[in-house]
Amino acid sequence: MSSGTRVLREAASAMHLLDYRAGELKQVPTRNGFGEGLIEAGALDRNVLGICADLSESTRFEGFKKAHPDQYIEIGVSEQLLVAMAGGLASVGKIPWIASYAMFNPGRSWEQVRTIMALNETNVKIAGAHAGVSVGPDGATHQAIEDIAIMRVIPHMTVVVPCDSVQTKKATLALSARWGPAYLRFGREKSAVFTTDETPFEIGKAQIFREGSDVAIVACGILVYNALVAADALSRNDGIECRVVNNHTVKPMDDAAIIDAGESCGTIVTVEEHQKHAGMGSRVAEILAQRRPTPIEFVGVEDTFGQSGDPAELIEYYGMGVDAIVEAARRAYKRKKQ
Repeated sequence: MSSGTRVLREAASAMHLLDYRAGELKQVPTRNGFGEGLIEAGALDRNVLGICADLSESTRFEGFKKAHPDQYIEIGVSEQLLVAMAGGLASVGKIPWIASYAMFNPGRSWEQVRTIMALNETNVKIAGAHAGVSVGPDGATHQAIEDIAIMRVIPHMTVVVPCDSVQTKKATLALSARWGPAYLRFGREKSAVFTTDETPFEIGKAQIFREGSDVAIVACGILVYNALVAADALSRNDGIECRVVNNHTVKPMDDAAIIDAGESCGTIVTVEEHQKHAGMGSRVAEILAQRRPTPIEFVGVEDTFGQSGDPAELIEYYGMGVDAIVEAARRAYKRKKQ
């Protein structure tokens, strides 16, 4: 057994991860995990509400609507009102989840999110569906690739970007039980399910999914899977052993995990389905600049808008596929050796 295989299996065992090389993994949209988690959260606490802006099927509110009809409200296409109504309900003890495409909520309703949700510290949760370019044929107007940036900058806001449908369910339950304004970001397209019910999850606590000391790949969302595949390829073809960090909580970020990655590996690659500017990777850079200056390569969208296309092809086109991560890690490793 190679050292790369050993460290992958050790980390996977500790995290209860499925071995993607043992066969093709099940493909499930992360939005399905949100729907399942919300149904369970609504059963655990009758104060949990679902409020939707005419997209109940797309955002996976349909199951909640059927399971808890007295806890569901449909307001039509009015995202600003969505936030205002939720803020009022939160002020009397309810726990509202509000859902739309991320481009419209928080995109269209950002001022209300800032003032009603965050400034007043209301217990409202946003489900930002259809995030990233993997929305596919919906095109640039519906592809939210700036939302992490506009949400992480707001005081009091928690921002979570889970890696698969199982973790999205856990994040939905955790945020429902955690007081304060929050943003949960997830996608439309089917993606690999590689965590299990036994995989640990805690808001604000990053996870090491693969051990390694040459390069740290810090990723969030569905691209964590691409990071694992890339790390396996780098071990096999280059002898470069990569630590893979599932950095699911963008805010509050796990500073200790980021600093340790910088100290242990000496160089970092950040990976996110978002603009390179001001997203998860930028926060990683801010932490390291203050505490442990480290060379960084950024994988994400390069200061441009999306377009219509097949989701998988768009991930490749915008430089977020496995090959792009491999090349970024090689560049990072080369910089470390200079």
